[in-house]
Amino acid sequence: MVALSRPAALAAAMTRTHHEFVSDHYSPRASAYLTSAVHASGADLDAIEAVVRRATGAQVLDLGCGGGHVSYRVAPHVRQVVAVDLSEAMLAEVAQTAAARGLSNVAVQQSPAEALPFPDAHFDIVLSRFSCHHWHGWEAGLREAARVLKPGGKAVFADSIAAADPLIDTHLQAIELLRDVSHVRNYTAAEWAAALGRAGFAITAWGARRLRMEFPVWIARTGTSDVHAAAIRSLQAGASPEVREYLAIGDDGSFDIEEVIIETARTAG
Repeated sequence: MVALSRPAALAAAMTRTHHEFVSDHYSPRASAYLTSAVHASGADLDAIEAVVRRATGAQVLDLGCGGGHVSYRVAPHVRQVVAVDLSEAMLAEVAQTAAARGLSNVAVQQSPAEALPFPDAHFDIVLSRFSCHHWHGWEAGLREAARVLKPGGKAVFADSIAAADPLIDTHLQAIELLRDVSHVRNYTAAEWAAALGRAGFAITAWGARRLRMEFPVWIARTGTSDVHAAAIRSLQAGASPEVREYLAIGDDGSFDIEEVIIETARTAG
């Protein structure tokens, strides 16, 4: 293999799309997300399972499946789960883990959320957890989720959200980007409600919870560089009292985020 010069390497990196960048970024971290305690359990997974518990004949889409925890939880209750992600390595991990757990009804498909390779009204249920803040085209992804869902079908979106206060919002977006360079944006509750309506979803239930991000685990999961970790701690040290209180920033850098769990139905049309 011929090594690229630094200018050539930089030029090659700049030609990658966001989708390629996200896939390359997360592929080496597939195992970390499979074993992540934050991702492997929680009230949001319980809520998602409750939605599908009696949907024995349902065709389900796990959109932005990551380590596959949604797929593993719902597969025993439904006919089939199709786990979709940008990362081929993530999908290989999901397929291997599903097989090891005897979940023969889990299939995998590599695709961006914004251009799903499925026909209209193909799924009975769409589920997405901790994925939407990575989508390059968030509203395009929501529209695609609505397109592949049957009219009247259910969808559940669970993701970390931004505060309505711009001061707190800016701090959160900054540390999220430093921690994970594939981060696009956490959206506010108001932005979520408006975007879901435009995409063709009616909100049927809305829940929220706070999650504690333990700083060493949080940065290790994404392989955050020492330089970026130090920059995050610097931002935290200089944060205003309002930011420190809202995020409950601890002495070790650990802090709280807010997650919403939004249950919706696909409107007719």
